[in-house]
Amino acid sequence: METRPATTRGILALLSDFGLQDVYVGVMKAAIAQINPQLTIIDITHQIPPQNIAAGRFCLLSAYAYLPPKTVCVAVVDPGVGTDRRGVAVEIEDRCFVAPDNGLLSGILQHSEAIAAVQLDRPDYWRTASPSATFHGRDIFAPVGAHLANGVPLEKVGTAIDPRSLIRWQIPPLKSTPTEICGCIQYIDRFGNLVSNIPAASVAGKSWALKWQEKKIPSGHTYSDRAVGELIALIGSHGWVEIAVSQELTAKSSGL
Repeated sequence: METRPATTRGILALLSDFGLQDVYVGVMKAAIAQINPQLTIIDITHQIPPQNIAAGRFCLLSAYAYLPPKTVCVAVVDPGVGTDRRGVAVEIEDRCFVAPDNGLLSGILQHSEAIAAVQLDRPDYWRTASPSATFHGRDIFAPVGAHLANGVPLEKVGTAIDPRSLIRWQIPPLKSTPTEICGCIQYIDRFGNLVSNIPAASVAGKSWALKWQEKKIPSGHTYSDRAVGELIALIGSHGWVEIAVSQELTAKSSGL
């Protein structure tokens, strides 16, 4: 097995649905540290709703542009763990993603083409040649990610596959007319904001409102542009049109 000195200071980003109550995240990081304790680790989030590939897809897409060049990202939302679904490592622009091939990477792949991809079929780069059937994050994905961040070339950790064969999980496409754009909700954040798949560019420089379940929701610039407890449509920091309740937590604490 080819490795680089453990003093390599690569960057490894982590995303999962493991939560923070159990030991899963800590154990995954311990597996990484056994390979190189000098790696810089960025926790994107570990609070993806359990087995929610769609939420993982959106959060990866939202974080992607902020990851430093040459970052290796290990993403684990894996309802099919232990089955014959593939584990993959994918080079996209100047970053690498290690994940189950279940659509988790589809948001990024919709915006950026994969340069190369491999199937993770080389146990020399796993924690053990007999991985747990329920914890590939610890036994396969995290160790492979650590080796990649430590300088091991992509082609060493698996067999090359056609990037076009990667599973792409599709959300309903936008439908547009000269006066209307019809989209869907692709994510709900912890504040309860409903994030659509309508990009900011679609409404930029226009006077617009949003129609949701026969209700017309006026647009605004900030969450405070409407009275406390009222609905507002605006562009979120992620660059998508979203529906929010103005100062929702304030409204709830006030009994509104």
